[in-house]
Amino acid sequence: MTQQQESSPSSVTPLPQSINPQVVYSWKAPLRAYKKRSRHVLRFYLAVALLLSVIIFLLGDRILIIPIWAILFLFYVLTITPPPEVQNNITKFGIETAGITLRWDVLSRFYFTKRFGFTILTIISKPPYNLHTYLIITSEEVKKHVMDIFSEHIVYQEKPQLTYIDKFIHLLSYLIPEDDEEDIPTKLKMDSEQDNKLSNIKDTLEALFQKNQELPPSHPPYDPTKEPPHL
Repeated sequence: MTQQQESSPSSVTPLPQSINPQVVYSWKAPLRAYKKRSRHVLRFYLAVALLLSVIIFLLGDRILIIPIWAILFLFYVLTITPPPEVQNNITKFGIETAGITLRWDVLSRFYFTKRFGFTILTIISKPPYNLHTYLIITSEEVKKHVMDIFSEHIVYQEKPQLTYIDKFIHLLSYLIPEDDEEDIPTKLKMDSEQDNKLSNIKDTLEALFQKNQELPPSHPPYDPTKEPPHL
């Protein structure tokens, strides 16, 4: 009886958690590429959605207004909400990211692109599915390690073959206006320099005007109480 109690699972001391020996390389990165947009871009989204809604309303297909505003809401959420940080693991058998496991035998090729200032690793599965997985690369060191490991298992493409969806996304990125928030400090600096120049010119003009007022008049002022001199 005593031996059974000693060998019960509740009495066994738990072992310390060890590092997974199957993980070859890991890094932390945002879940997606993110760039905070200003109010001007949000107004652009709203104006485009209103314009399309009016056109569709006049054409009569009013049911299409719902997906337009749904896409607008999606753009708004992706613009305002920053992405969470996830752990990306490269193991001996595949990739683990955001709770998803991709085995090497189902992957076909990979390539790197850039969006919003981030380096993005695009992983494509084998046909007929051709599923795309996107991972954020945080530094050149991470990119070097990832390329060395991935090149041993799948094909690396220097010039990626973009799909129609990728081309459509690139086309939309050209239509979206750029933010000018990054140029605000420069504009403020230029405005302050212009204000300083204007203040200097104003001080110079005021000094000249005061000097002109302090100069003695060329002839004495006229006094009606005094008689004019006799010739």
